Amino acid sequence: MTIIRTFLHSGRFVAGFLILLAVLIFGILGPTLSSKDPLEMAGSIYQKPDDKFLLGTDNFGRDVLTELKFGTRTSLTVGLLGGVMATAIGLSVGTLAGFRGGWVEELLMGLTNVLITIPTIVILILLSVAITVRSAWVMSLIIGVTAWPWTARAVRAQTSSLRTRPHLDIARLSGSSGFAMAIIDVLPYMASYVFMALILQVSSAILSEATLSMLGLGPTNTISLGVMLNWALLWESVRTGAWWAFLPPVVMLSVTSFALLAMNSGMDEIFNPRLRRR
Repeated sequence: MTIIRTFLHSGRFVAGFLILLAVLIFGILGPTLSSKDPLEMAGSIYQKPDDKFLLGTDNFGRDVLTELKFGTRTSLTVGLLGGVMATAIGLSVGTLAGFRGGWVEELLMGLTNVLITIPTIVILILLSVAITVRSAWVMSLIIGVTAWPWTARAVRAQTSSLRTRPHLDIARLSGSSGFAMAIIDVLPYMASYVFMALILQVSSAILSEATLSMLGLGPTNTISLGVMLNWALLWESVRTGAWWAFLPPVVMLSVTSFALLAMNSGMDEIFNPRLRRR
């Protein structure tokens, strides 16, 4: 209960959480309760919003609101899976490098530094072009295996400082194995950073998927927020004045990113006693 009260005292975290919760409800329940097919041509091309189509129709006469529901679910799925995967890989590599030290640390950090020097978007584009089937799961895998180096680097620094703490010396004297010490005596002290890194990785994964989809390298046979933007760009909805075709996915991406960043800022305040006292 004390932890919950601490989180509730951060206005930024609460605001971000409530906004994200609304987005999750819209993305999860929206497609479930919808009776329309997002790919169904139900109206005329670029029909303005009215009582029948609350957000109008796109370049093929499809309901933009229905597309937004299904697109939000796909983008959230890719973001969550990709963010969790990137955080897990970065946490594993960083903890192993910082805890073991020696040649293991040099090898893993050398690989990490090489990957950091290469722009992530370049790797994402090359991998997306190389594969023929790009489902939401495959997109999550691509994003997850390319976004972990920054997390690994930060985790390695924290693990290296924890390695010399007195409680680890006591654990070694008691006969604990290296794996047990890493799980029991190291990871709990980095819980705050892991939570914050996960939020940032999820936000980054959602935007990465949107970027790839806008370039025509997004998930196939499905709709995401990035795919909606790709269609709007290809059919020049901006030039034709059909703002309802591109503005909803832009707003949804902006709101989701804002909510995640607000939660991250609030968690920084929660886990930092100095900021909390201020």
